[in-house]
Amino acid sequence: MQVIFKRMGMHKLNKKRSGCPISRSLDVWDDKWSLLIIRNMMFYNMNTYGEFLKMPENIATNILADRLVSLEKSGLISKGEHPESKAKTLYTLTPMGIDLFPVLMEISIWGDKYFDVPKKSKEMMKHAFKNKKELIKSLSALAGK
Repeated sequence: MQVIFKRMGMHKLNKKRSGCPISRSLDVWDDKWSLLIIRNMMFYNMNTYGEFLKMPENIATNILADRLVSLEKSGLISKGEHPESKAKTLYTLTPMGIDLFPVLMEISIWGDKYFDVPKKSKEMMKHAFKNKKELIKSLSALAGK
Protein backbone atom coordinates (compact mmCIF):
# COMPACT_ATOMS: atom_id res chain seq x y z
CA MET A 1 0.00 0.00 0.00
CA GLN A 2 2.83 2.42 0.83
CA VAL A 3 4.30 1.93 -2.65
CA ILE A 4 0.95 2.87 -4.21
CA PHE A 5 0.77 6.07 -2.13
CA LYS A 6 4.34 7.02 -3.13
CA ARG A 7 3.61 6.39 -6.81
CA MET A 8 0.50 8.57 -6.59
CA GLY A 9 2.49 11.26 -4.79
CA MET A 10 0.42 10.69 -1.69
CA HIS A 11 3.10 9.39 0.69
CA LYS A 12 2.07 12.09 3.15
CA LEU A 13 -1.28 10.34 3.66
CA ASN A 14 0.56 7.33 5.02
CA LYS A 15 2.41 9.38 7.66
CA LYS A 16 0.21 9.80 10.69
CA ARG A 17 0.39 10.89 14.29
CA SER A 18 -2.47 8.59 15.26
CA GLY A 19 -5.48 6.78 13.85
CA CYS A 20 -7.83 9.53 15.05
CA PRO A 21 -9.84 10.88 12.07
CA ILE A 22 -9.27 14.48 13.18
CA SER A 23 -5.52 13.91 13.45
CA ARG A 24 -5.43 12.14 10.07
CA SER A 25 -7.36 15.01 8.47
CA LEU A 26 -4.94 17.54 9.95
CA ASP A 27 -2.07 15.49 8.47
CA VAL A 28 -3.60 16.09 5.03
CA TRP A 29 -4.71 19.72 5.46
CA ASP A 30 -1.28 20.64 6.81
CA ASP A 31 -1.93 24.11 8.25
CA LYS A 32 -4.12 27.21 8.04
CA TRP A 33 -2.74 28.20 4.64
CA SER A 34 -3.96 25.01 3.00
CA LEU A 35 -7.54 25.54 4.11
CA LEU A 36 -7.40 29.20 3.08
CA ILE A 37 -6.21 28.22 -0.41
CA ILE A 38 -9.05 25.69 -0.64
CA ARG A 39 -11.49 28.34 0.65
CA ASN A 40 -10.38 30.72 -2.09
CA MET A 41 -10.72 28.05 -4.76
CA MET A 42 -14.14 27.05 -3.51
CA PHE A 43 -15.77 30.39 -2.71
CA TYR A 44 -13.78 33.02 -4.62
CA ASN A 45 -12.95 31.14 -7.84
CA MET A 46 -9.20 31.64 -7.41
CA ASN A 47 -7.24 29.10 -9.42
CA THR A 48 -3.79 30.51 -10.20
CA TYR A 49 -0.65 31.26 -8.23
CA GLY A 50 -1.04 34.99 -8.89
CA GLU A 51 -4.64 34.98 -7.65
CA PHE A 52 -3.63 33.18 -4.45
CA LEU A 53 -0.97 35.83 -3.80
CA LYS A 54 -3.80 38.38 -3.67
CA MET A 55 -5.43 36.64 -0.68
CA PRO A 56 -6.21 39.18 2.05
CA GLU A 57 -4.12 37.13 4.51
CA ASN A 58 -0.94 37.97 2.51
CA ILE A 59 0.62 34.54 2.08
CA ALA A 60 4.36 34.54 1.41
CA THR A 61 5.47 33.22 -1.99
CA ASN A 62 7.57 30.39 -0.54
CA ILE A 63 4.72 29.22 1.69
CA LEU A 64 2.24 29.38 -1.19
CA ALA A 65 4.47 27.32 -3.46
CA ASP A 66 5.00 24.73 -0.71
CA ARG A 67 1.28 24.48 0.13
CA LEU A 68 0.25 24.06 -3.50
CA VAL A 69 2.69 21.14 -3.85
CA SER A 70 1.47 19.68 -0.55
CA LEU A 71 -2.21 20.01 -1.50
CA GLU A 72 -1.54 18.35 -4.83
CA LYS A 73 0.41 15.48 -3.25
CA SER A 74 -2.38 15.01 -0.70
CA GLY A 75 -4.92 14.68 -3.50
CA LEU A 76 -6.96 17.79 -2.62
CA ILE A 77 -6.11 19.79 -5.75
CA SER A 78 -4.84 19.03 -9.21
CA LYS A 79 -2.54 21.07 -11.41
CA GLY A 80 -3.10 21.57 -15.11
CA GLU A 81 -2.62 23.88 -18.06
CA HIS A 82 -4.40 27.21 -17.99
CA PRO A 83 -6.78 27.48 -20.97
CA GLU A 84 -5.93 31.15 -21.62
CA SER A 85 -2.20 31.32 -20.86
CA LYS A 86 0.63 28.82 -21.24
CA ALA A 87 2.58 30.85 -18.66
CA LYS A 88 0.00 30.12 -15.94
CA THR A 89 -0.87 26.93 -14.11
CA LEU A 90 -4.51 26.21 -13.33
CA TYR A 91 -5.27 24.60 -9.98
CA THR A 92 -8.61 22.86 -9.47
CA LEU A 93 -10.19 21.06 -6.56
CA THR A 94 -10.35 17.29 -6.82
CA PRO A 95 -13.41 15.37 -5.60
CA MET A 96 -11.53 14.90 -2.30
CA GLY A 97 -11.05 18.68 -2.06
CA ILE A 98 -14.68 19.40 -2.94
CA ASP A 99 -15.73 17.09 -0.13
CA LEU A 100 -14.28 19.68 2.29
CA PHE A 101 -17.23 21.99 1.52
CA PRO A 102 -19.26 21.02 4.61
CA VAL A 103 -16.14 21.31 6.79
CA LEU A 104 -15.44 24.84 5.58
CA MET A 105 -19.09 25.78 6.03
CA GLU A 106 -19.08 24.54 9.63
CA ILE A 107 -15.81 26.37 10.38
CA SER A 108 -17.38 29.51 8.91
CA ILE A 109 -20.55 29.14 10.99
CA TRP A 110 -18.46 28.63 14.13
CA GLY A 111 -16.25 31.64 13.31
CA ASP A 112 -19.29 33.81 12.62
CA LYS A 113 -20.72 32.86 16.02
CA TYR A 114 -17.62 33.79 18.02
CA PHE A 115 -15.83 36.51 16.04
CA ASP A 116 -16.60 39.82 14.42
CA VAL A 117 -16.91 38.88 10.75
CA PRO A 118 -17.15 41.48 7.95
CA LYS A 119 -20.60 41.86 6.43
CA LYS A 120 -19.29 40.89 2.97
CA SER A 121 -17.95 37.55 4.31
CA LYS A 122 -21.24 36.84 6.11
CA GLU A 123 -23.21 37.49 2.91
CA MET A 124 -20.91 35.32 0.81
CA MET A 125 -21.15 32.40 3.24
CA LYS A 126 -24.93 32.80 3.54
CA HIS A 127 -25.16 32.68 -0.28
CA ALA A 128 -22.88 29.63 -0.42
CA PHE A 129 -24.92 27.85 2.24
CA LYS A 130 -28.24 28.58 0.50
CA ASN A 131 -26.86 27.46 -2.86
CA LYS A 132 -24.62 24.64 -1.64
CA LYS A 133 -25.99 22.01 -4.03
CA GLU A 134 -25.44 24.35 -6.99
CA LEU A 135 -21.96 25.26 -5.76
CA ILE A 136 -20.95 21.63 -5.21
CA LYS A 137 -22.34 20.72 -8.63
CA SER A 138 -20.28 23.44 -10.35
CA LEU A 139 -17.15 22.50 -8.38
CA SER A 140 -17.71 18.84 -9.24
CA ALA A 141 -18.01 19.69 -12.93
CA LEU A 142 -14.67 21.51 -12.77
CA ALA A 143 -13.08 18.50 -11.06
CA GLY A 144 -14.60 16.06 -13.53
CA LYS A 145 -16.46 14.22 -10.77
